[in-house]
Amino acid sequence: MKYAVTAATGKFGQTAVRTLLKLVDPSQVVAVVRNPQKAQKILPAQVEIRQGDYTQPAQLEAALAGIERLLFISSLPGGDYPRVQQHLNVVAAAKKAGVNFVAYTSFPHADQATSLLSADHRVTEKALAESGLTTAFLRNNWYLENQADFIKTALAGQPVYYATGDRQVGWAPEAIYAQAAAKVLVAAKPKKIYEFAGPMHTFGELAKAAAEVGGVKADTHAVSKDEYHQILQEQGFQAAAEVILMIQDLIRAGELAHPSEDLEKVLATPLPTLTESIAKVFK
Repeated sequence: MKYAVTAATGKFGQTAVRTLLKLVDPSQVVAVVRNPQKAQKILPAQVEIRQGDYTQPAQLEAALAGIERLLFISSLPGGDYPRVQQHLNVVAAAKKAGVNFVAYTSFPHADQATSLLSADHRVTEKALAESGLTTAFLRNNWYLENQADFIKTALAGQPVYYATGDRQVGWAPEAIYAQAAAKVLVAAKPKKIYEFAGPMHTFGELAKAAAEVGGVKADTHAVSKDEYHQILQEQGFQAAAEVILMIQDLIRAGELAHPSEDLEKVLATPLPTLTESIAKVFK
């Protein structure tokens, strides 16, 4: 059986590939990448590398030839080539290539979420459902690394601000989500939907955990959306302010406040605490 991981040179993809190598014979692992030269430098030597750019449908189909199980890692939004079309290209290529099973990294409760960030995932899930392919949706909550600036500021004992109120997020390190994805890919009877999430915490709790790791006192400030926008401007985040506010909005709307035991069950081990995760990733 051949197992493939798309976008295999990214952090998520690299971890998924290395996890797969521990679960199946290395000769069965294929890395589908945009840049084979880069992949040869950073991926284990025993991995078969195939070029498959999300913007090149014919190339994707060729890359997926003979693949039975595929981990389809969603691309990043905001590029010149629309992410949703990239995803539809992968779905079409997987179907044409005769892939038996596709595990797709999606968004929490993508079928119900209403935020702009969830839209492409909702379309992709629909396309996969209508493709006739056997699928599993890996609805990843939020990577701890997404809050790197916030955490580093709190680690240093500096003031941190947020406009999410007391809404919770299921933070966990990206590597943990990737390890779980690889395990789903080889599972004998995978579920159709996994709501993957770490332990639920508020931004205030995140700041306090980071301060504890840093050995400093937490200096947290819950503010309004307008106040936060002004603070971002003053901190020099003019270009990124709208994106940051959009994410704060979806968190404040409760789109990430979905506790689940799926991640822990798939990994078959207790998840690290928030403090343990911060210490491992940022210290």
